[in-house]
Amino acid sequence: MDTITKLTKFLPSFEEIQDILNDNPTAKYMLKKTLESLAAYNNKNNKHINTSELEECSFLVQALVDKTWEEIHTGNFSLVPINVRKTYALACYCRVRQFYESMEKPQLEKCSEMLDEAMLLGYTPNIFENCRTFTDTLMEMFDSELDPTLELKLPILERMPRIAAKCDILQLDSPSVQEFNEKCFTAQMPALLLNTINHWPALDKWLNLNYILKLAGNRTVPIEIGSNYATDEWSQQLMKIKDFLKRQFPLEDVDPKDVEYLAQHELFEQIPQLKIDFTTPDYCSLGEHIENVDIKAWLGPKGTVSPMHYDPKHNILCQVFGSKRIILASPQDTEYLYPHESEFLSNTSQINAAALNMDEYPLLSRAKFYHLKLQPGDCLYLPPKWWHYVESESPSFSVSFWWE
Repeated sequence: MDTITKLTKFLPSFEEIQDILNDNPTAKYMLKKTLESLAAYNNKNNKHINTSELEECSFLVQALVDKTWEEIHTGNFSLVPINVRKTYALACYCRVRQFYESMEKPQLEKCSEMLDEAMLLGYTPNIFENCRTFTDTLMEMFDSELDPTLELKLPILERMPRIAAKCDILQLDSPSVQEFNEKCFTAQMPALLLNTINHWPALDKWLNLNYILKLAGNRTVPIEIGSNYATDEWSQQLMKIKDFLKRQFPLEDVDPKDVEYLAQHELFEQIPQLKIDFTTPDYCSLGEHIENVDIKAWLGPKGTVSPMHYDPKHNILCQVFGSKRIILASPQDTEYLYPHESEFLSNTSQINAAALNMDEYPLLSRAKFYHLKLQPGDCLYLPPKWWHYVESESPSFSVSFWWE
């Protein structure tokens, strides 16, 4: 069975997805016609389908992609109805199948971009039975046909030697789950965890940026433009990882005004091949919703900054390569930390924790700050609502695990 035939068979029947479209008769008509036409075209014995009908379906699906894209980008993303995002994903999948008629590189790159946008902007978990098989089949094909290492060579980073550094919080050397539960989780106290992820292959493999480039270079991801999301200069942009790596990991340091950051992104759901290089810490087994561990990637050059803020979940931040300067503050000192008044930044402080301005923010004198350095192989446990400032001191890759 050729790839086009397989891809078409993996697409859903209209009956499988029609409930998603009940509130959108236009989308219902477009996807019904398209899926039935593709299925008929896939049947070698079918004599009734014609090219003009396929061209019409191509036009209809592109119109649906454009319309739902506009709906997704109007207003607050979190308020976009799930069925709008599902419809966008379905339209993208159909469009990928329509685009994919050859093994030409421009065609494949277009398919790759659209598939990533379906996953990033749409809502793809289990929207039809063979959804994962459809995307996995495409990913395998992209990996085999589009090798970004043929056009770009990146540096291999050196493993940083460990240095003695100040640490104002509890340090535990490879604690058992029981010790971690008693001293950190139950006590709601942050801790620097040493020698807990030394077995991760990622600590060695990810130093070779060409390894990451080969597995992920052609994928499209959201990149933060600017070193600090709380500033007016900050923005986000979708771009290919190979373009991000080329700009942000040269042999010399990146100019601070040109810093970009792959931050807080579920990269490993998008590129599961990287997920085999690490394991979820056993400490994440504590809690009420242990099946829902959010795994995020944080990749960037020297100079990325996460301003003083807090998160609502338990967090273990694991450092794969590079080092980060960390400054913490207790939830008990929230009233002294000048949170932003806007709803969007209400969990973020207005202060620069790395250069405190007591004249502008006099209540800071009442807050207590804790300093530490996160080095390769270290993990930082942060209980919910502990304030933290994070600044990369070198090119850096971290993986965080958030859970209830």
